[in-house]
Amino acid sequence: MRSFALRLVALAGPFNLSAPADAQLFAAQFPARILAAHNAVRAQVRVAPFVWDNALGSAAAAYAQQMAMTGRFQHSSRSLRRGTGENLWMGTRGAFSVEAMVGGWASERRWFRSGIFPKVSRTGNWADVGHYSQMIWPTTTRVGCALASTPRIDYLVCRYAGAGNIDGRPVGFAQH
Repeated sequence: MRSFALRLVALAGPFNLSAPADAQLFAAQFPARILAAHNAVRAQVRVAPFVWDNALGSAAAAYAQQMAMTGRFQHSSRSLRRGTGENLWMGTRGAFSVEAMVGGWASERRWFRSGIFPKVSRTGNWADVGHYSQMIWPTTTRVGCALASTPRIDYLVCRYAGAGNIDGRPVGFAQH
């Protein structure tokens, strides 16, 4: 097992008072910033905004920490998160803002086309737009995210309820 310091940001809850002031500020702003980034994407397609869910944030935190500790970047078992969708992001520690992380998922919009899932990608592969389609899924209403870091890597996990990317369901049509 690796030995290293692990940074974890999940909820706007109690803070480690020994942490540097900038880390405390980041932790305090994290939910609002990531929620705003998601909701800006949803607003573009006229889908109701998400609300922050602390339970989803806690679950995301546990999984982000697991990925950071093991170095394994892969989706969690669906059986352990029934009814919950998941987006993952990994990159160089401190090199990307929360908005850039979410923006990476949102950039999949260039390959997305409205339709019945999974036939929603111009490339023919739904996985090319799966992060984006989860973000704009019309029946998803809540999100919770967390960021865990090793000395070199940031791991972002977002959990969504209800889950998106469900076969046979429409996505991407303007909501009225």
